[in-house]
Amino acid sequence: QAHLAESGGGSVQSGESLTLSCVASGYTCVAWFRQAPGKEREGVAAIDGDDTTSYADSAQGRFTIFRDKAKNTVYLRMMNLKPEDTAMYYCAADHWTSGLTTVQALGESSYNYWGQGTQVTVSS
Repeated sequence: QAHLAESGGGSVQSGESLTLSCVASGYTCVAWFRQAPGKEREGVAAIDGDDTTSYADSAQGRFTIFRDKAKNTVYLRMMNLKPEDTAMYYCAADHWTSGLTTVQALGESSYNYWGQGTQVTVSS
């Protein structure tokens, strides 16, 4: 079982940016999820084996998911961060290639491998 290693979380002010990284060797599809205190975990963005991307409405226009294949790393660039973006962010991965709907790509059940999470805190 390959290992998922997340990094890049931190504390920022509202309006600032962060880029999260997930080293996901051996996986074709990777997604970012987040879980805020007292809330359910939700899918934020996903990229499949064909580099097709999917975004939650809350991330559309502010977040970008992309991969560097040479580094086996998937990134989540988050811009114009808001206090409501505060959460633990998790990288998830699996081996399917493509063809999932947006709902499926952002659904927890599509992924069997999960990282430990990295905290993002946005203050107003």
